[in-house]
Amino acid sequence: MNINMTLIGQTIAFAIFVWFCIKYVWPPISSALHERQKKIADGLDAASRASRDLELAQEQAAQTLRETKEQASQILEQAHKRSSQMVEEAREQARAEGERLVASARAEIEQEINRAKEELRAQVSTLAVTGAERVLEASIDEKAHRKLLDKLAAEL
Repeated sequence: MNINMTLIGQTIAFAIFVWFCIKYVWPPISSALHERQKKIADGLDAASRASRDLELAQEQAAQTLRETKEQASQILEQAHKRSSQMVEEAREQARAEGERLVASARAEIEQEINRAKEELRAQVSTLAVTGAERVLEASIDEKAHRKLLDKLAAEL
């Protein structure tokens, strides 16, 4: 056996094996590697998109939370303003009601004073007539001297 022949045979067998592998074995392996590489790239892209979506969602949640807090503070501020306004209105109404009651009481007191004065004038005029009758010992006609009695009562 010749070593050259053996080497040539092995080289031809190896060349056929390489050709067979390139023709029939390598394409399925290569396509499987490409599919796997594509799946990995798609997975990384999806993870990247999910990460960006998560960041956007967190940012939107934070923005919504800020807006909600701002609205809540505005609502509280409006409620405080309204309560202050209601308290002020109640004070104003109470003050007005107090003034009205004081004015009513003063008017009533004034009426009572006037009524008491009129009663006193009537009593004084009656007393004056009675006193004059006793002094003069004559009867004075009240109807005839009404003007005189009214003038006397007005002076008192």
